[in-house]
Amino acid sequence: MGIYALRRLLISIPLLLVITAIIFTLLQFTPGDPLDAYIPPDQVVTAEQRAIIRHELGLDQPKAVQYARWLQHAVQGDLGYRIKNGEPVAAEIARRLPPTLLLMGAGMGLGVVLGVLFGVMAAVRRYTALDNVLTVFAFLGISTPAFLAGLLGLYVFALKLKWFPAGGYQTPGDGGVLDILSHLALPALILSVTYVAVLMRYTRSSILEVIHQDYVRTASAKGVAYPRVVSKHVLRNALIPVVTVIGANVANLIGGAVFLESIFSWPGTGQLYLDAIDARDYPMIMGTTLVLAGTILLANLITDLMYGLIDPRIRYT
Repeated sequence: MGIYALRRLLISIPLLLVITAIIFTLLQFTPGDPLDAYIPPDQVVTAEQRAIIRHELGLDQPKAVQYARWLQHAVQGDLGYRIKNGEPVAAEIARRLPPTLLLMGAGMGLGVVLGVLFGVMAAVRRYTALDNVLTVFAFLGISTPAFLAGLLGLYVFALKLKWFPAGGYQTPGDGGVLDILSHLALPALILSVTYVAVLMRYTRSSILEVIHQDYVRTASAKGVAYPRVVSKHVLRNALIPVVTVIGANVANLIGGAVFLESIFSWPGTGQLYLDAIDARDYPMIMGTTLVLAGTILLANLITDLMYGLIDPRIRYT
């Protein structure tokens, strides 16, 4: 497994290069002069001064040279400096990354637990009223965009019912664990909605395929209790396609977190990314893209490694 993981990590390096190269290329097609992002709008700059600034920033070099210079510094851990305030990009991302990982971890955890649980319930009680209700919930969860669910959740549960704080990471002057969890609960629940819906449908479908296998009927014929048959013989064999869906939806989870961080004023990398796009902060956009892309690739690697833990018959070569 170690050799397999190392091989996958080596394969991820070209993928990161391709992703960052695509983002760098797309940034070149944005309207306007990139130099304008470095010059305050109220500052009068002559053509000669613009030429000097352009040369100092390396913007007069060919685009391939600019990307190669950025990549050379990125390999050394230097992601440049923010245009907005001059702070190091790496330090800013490191400060904002823990809240994002907390939000994503909570959303994924709730999504996996509730999605698998509801999927098992729907499969065991298939074609009943419970199955129909869960199916309707799944369709609503899949078809509702994250930003719309966030706005509705904020309006109903925070502003009207006042069950949760309306936003932020913590109450000023508090910052305790319970206070942070109270601020985390609503955005994490909303972030998990789509995850719950997708996993529930895949879990239900996968269990219905496994539940009619011969070994399941044999276990039932031996007198094994039905809950034990489902938990030991059915669920474990039905989890492989579910694990695939968990890993494949990490990108969607990050996309949802970007919108929810903005809606709930959550101080994570998603809000940082949107701010960088709005300010045309190219170093921050490139640095955040590199970190988020690396997170997605790492999640896919962990998903592949989970197969061997679920099914002992799988061997890595």
